[in-house]
Amino acid sequence: MANDSLWLAKKYPVLKPWDIDTLVQEFQRQGLDANKGLPQRKLFDAVKLVEPQREYDEVRNALKKISLSRPDMVDQDEFVEVIAILRQGDKSGGSGVGNAARAFEGITSERAYERRTILKSEQNTSSAHTINEDEREEFTNHINLALAGDSDIGYRLPINPHTMQLFDEARDGLILSKLINYSMPDTIDERVLNRGKRLSPFQITENNNVAINSAKAIGCSVVNIGSQDLAEGREHLVLGLVWQIIKKGLLANINIKLHPELYRLLEDGETLEDFLKLPPDMILLRWFNYHLAAAGWHRRVSNFSSDIKDSENYTVLLSQLVPTECTRAPLHERDLGERAEQMLQNADRIGCRRYVSPKTVVNGNPKLNLAFVAHLFNTHPCLEPLEDTGEHAELDDYLFHDQYDREARAFALWLNSLNVDPFVNYLFEDIKDGIVLLQAFDTIFPGSVNWKKVNTRRPLMRFKQIENTNMAVDLGQAHNFSLVGIQGADLTDGVPTLVLAVVWQLMRANILQTLASLSSHGQRVTDQDMVQWANRVAQTGGQAQPIRSFSDPALASGRFLLDVLNGMKPGVVDPQLVTPGRSDEDMKQNAKYAISIARKLGATIFLLPEDIVEVKPKMILTFIGSLMAIHHT
Repeated sequence: MANDSLWLAKKYPVLKPWDIDTLVQEFQRQGLDANKGLPQRKLFDAVKLVEPQREYDEVRNALKKISLSRPDMVDQDEFVEVIAILRQGDKSGGSGVGNAARAFEGITSERAYERRTILKSEQNTSSAHTINEDEREEFTNHINLALAGDSDIGYRLPINPHTMQLFDEARDGLILSKLINYSMPDTIDERVLNRGKRLSPFQITENNNVAINSAKAIGCSVVNIGSQDLAEGREHLVLGLVWQIIKKGLLANINIKLHPELYRLLEDGETLEDFLKLPPDMILLRWFNYHLAAAGWHRRVSNFSSDIKDSENYTVLLSQLVPTECTRAPLHERDLGERAEQMLQNADRIGCRRYVSPKTVVNGNPKLNLAFVAHLFNTHPCLEPLEDTGEHAELDDYLFHDQYDREARAFALWLNSLNVDPFVNYLFEDIKDGIVLLQAFDTIFPGSVNWKKVNTRRPLMRFKQIENTNMAVDLGQAHNFSLVGIQGADLTDGVPTLVLAVVWQLMRANILQTLASLSSHGQRVTDQDMVQWANRVAQTGGQAQPIRSFSDPALASGRFLLDVLNGMKPGVVDPQLVTPGRSDEDMKQNAKYAISIARKLGATIFLLPEDIVEVKPKMILTFIGSLMAIHHT
């Protein structure tokens, strides 16, 4: 050990041999693995034993400057190197977290420090990404509250919201997967997740595959986010994904099917069709203004930033929602910061002081203020139920379209995965001007759309919309889609069966095109080719009988699909978790398990367990097509 200490002292002159002896002894007292490595998660606690004054971000920054010999594990020499970097930082420019934070990723200017810009440099290229400290803090608080007591990760909570710890804790995919299930329950069958305090890099990749593909399945944009990005804790990508997941959960109930009373928010002369075009955040603003008008207040809001900075609109909203607990007293306070604090004290009285602080209200942070208002809606919507009269027959007719919901949801998510603009919230409304459909055609069949002939300047008159949708129908016919009797006007009118027919054929073409490009011969893949492939793979993975088509009743149990998955990767299916598949509940459990395993293997899956149980041929084709694509890859 003496020789090791001398060698390390020469390598790190800032440390004396006796310092190194102490460090080595302390390191060896830690809970090391069989290869004498310390899990990265335990590094900060180990450093605190020898350097009590150190802060989390200070240690994290030092660790970023070294190359670990094993992912997520720190060996003895690397531990010494971390301490040496910390000591060298003390000598070269002060000590403590303040200087460490300013040195974070090479940041030296005060302005850059305040904005928490993270600099990356790879292969002579550089990029800068801004991390908002307030957002990181509030999102971390949300995670701590949402996942407290979880049997798998509860021991890792609470995460310190004032440090960068969130990005380290999110590396193994568990926290992100749990957060997805909190926001959108039952999205992930948690039986597929790899748990434990020491996961292998492969297990971490599997968990991150589940998180990314499940986030995509609930409508998050995950373009350019891979499992490795999460495993490396890339801050701007992790924070952006966390916000999308939280936002999905907060806005999930702002839906006229869940809250028919939202029909009251329609303005004079507005049709339900027009109202449904509004994304959830715009409906939330409409709800805000509805209550401001009911309160006799002279102001209205059009955003979650400048219009709420002075807390006046918030104060009136709260007093209108719960007048017995929230008064308008804050309006008499002239200081904006103090007025915001008094307003938030009102919110606290009704259990809604979350997501914002006086600072983020006054600064008008749009994400955090959106979260605050959504939380108010979810806890105190305060809209009178609709009367059982004929006044909302239009709404009843819309709710009847519920029979098309699942397919429409899956197709909208698929379109969004193509990165179309604008984002598709409600399929039958959002494709009416044809622009999203034409973007999809151009993505699947590059160069097929002559954009000079497309009407793109919104809002479009009806005849301009029909010109676009006629172009989409023409493109479909040119690519051998079955579109007999379908005209552009049908798409502009949002006829459900015809819209679904067009978008389904686009999605199917996308799947078959991908499979053809991956096949060795490059020939067109047919539905029967996919059935035969599934039967071959299932034969190696289990006992299920072959299927004849994607409408085979045997698919309802979910067992055949589990056999396909097990054939793709032997052992990925735990037979102890597979039910006989006789009752509806048994079949649904198998279907949920199959979907989550598919995502674990890296497949993009948009169908729901009910689509398998009810044997929806189109949706099962998409499932098998996605598996076939990753198998060939």
